[in-house]
Amino acid sequence: MKACIAGTGSYAPARALTNADLERMVATSDEWIRERTGICERRIAATGEACSDLAVQAGKRALAAAGLAATDLDMILVATCTGDYPLPATACLVQHQLGATNAAACDLSAACCGFVYALSVADAYVKNGMRYVLVIGSEVMSAITDWTDRNTCVLFGDGAGAVVVGASDGERGILSTHLRSDGALCELIMVPGGGSRTPPSDKVIAERLQYIKMKGNETFKVAVRTLEEIARTTLSANGLRVEDLDLYVPHQANVRILKAVMERLGLPIEKVLLNLDRYGNTSAASIPIALDEAVREGRIKDGSLVMLGAFGAGLTWASAVIRW
Repeated sequence: MKACIAGTGSYAPARALTNADLERMVATSDEWIRERTGICERRIAATGEACSDLAVQAGKRALAAAGLAATDLDMILVATCTGDYPLPATACLVQHQLGATNAAACDLSAACCGFVYALSVADAYVKNGMRYVLVIGSEVMSAITDWTDRNTCVLFGDGAGAVVVGASDGERGILSTHLRSDGALCELIMVPGGGSRTPPSDKVIAERLQYIKMKGNETFKVAVRTLEEIARTTLSANGLRVEDLDLYVPHQANVRILKAVMERLGLPIEKVLLNLDRYGNTSAASIPIALDEAVREGRIKDGSLVMLGAFGAGLTWASAVIRW
């Protein structure tokens, strides 16, 4: 028995923040942002619109696509690093708002790799007897973005994507997932203030430590290396070649990173899903948003061989290969 994706859904806030808007906020330019990142605009949550609100909308759409009711769910996993509260888990708020009265619920934190990590957990639970698991990647990255830092504020956006994972007796399903981490590289991408190491204080606010910090050049090098490595590991584990793939859906972080990975793997651009020009980096939400778009646009069909690849804070990196 395999675990398969029975339905997908996504949601993006209504407000679009363009590069032209950012030109009026910090010392940057549309040309520089496009050239360095490939991003043209990103969506920003409305005032009072929290991580759970985005997640609920994406979850509803995934359930509708799967032809299921919320009461059919056994578990809800929300991958996020921008939950509504430090506690309780955002997944519990989603469970209540969806009316998923039979579902257990918890969050998973692996930053931009969170969705693939959560998908691997859902895969294991379904293989061990659960009927349906709702996996959501939902982020309000604007809440931890320093809008005075021109190096990071151009990168991030808000959104949510979701999949329903259920059982399959046929050939279709999640063939394998592969997860990696290296905590020695934790300082490459982090929010240094606000946790138990450096609790909220006047000093944290004054030094803007509650916002995401990133060492861009070092992160670029590690991202390219790890994405190539995990892709080759995943293909080898399943006796597959790059040529066998119908679509590669990577974490939407930076177009230069993705082009470097494509070149190393020998992947033509027509086999890669790129939508960061419209959404920016939505962390754990980026892959499920892209998956939903690919399904609805017909780029993923029954029988398609799809590979996912992600890297993020931790440092973490992950991959999965799916026969749709």
